[in-house]
Amino acid sequence: MNPLDRTDLGILELLQRDGRMTNADLAQRVSLSPSPCLRRVRQLETAGVIRHYAAIVDPWRVGLGLQAYVTVTMEKRGDTQIRAFHAAAQAWPEVLSCFALTGEMDYLLNVIVEDLEHFSRFLMERLLKLEGVANVKSSFVLQTVKHTTALPLDSLARRTAPHSSVSPKKV
Repeated sequence: MNPLDRTDLGILELLQRDGRMTNADLAQRVSLSPSPCLRRVRQLETAGVIRHYAAIVDPWRVGLGLQAYVTVTMEKRGDTQIRAFHAAAQAWPEVLSCFALTGEMDYLLNVIVEDLEHFSRFLMERLLKLEGVANVKSSFVLQTVKHTTALPLDSLARRTAPHSSVSPKKV
């Protein structure tokens, strides 16, 4: 795919805020007619820039009231243990995200569960039983100050070619 221009970035900015926006509304806000707008959206999807669409569910309202960040240090960093850890982290529904890191720890997990009992079961019956896990430290979320899934595309829009001056209209 060609580099993203301001129109592409405008489309992405708007779809990050409202993935259910109609193509007609999206086209109007980025100053395109519906056909070229839809073509651009499809190109962004095909290129993998837009990976998927999803509803963002409030965890508290569905009974998932405990969120933790868990750091994991592995004993060894052999291929077998790493592959096993990656497969396990991907399979555990409690793990929202898993990042391999540099520094003191090897992985950072974002875990969400019903309560402390559920977290204890996850930790004792799954994570700590995984071969190669040497150390685990948990920090519990007391309050969410900011949480977003929207990427900061504004800075990219300022760096795009000056010939493309389209920006999304403010909502």
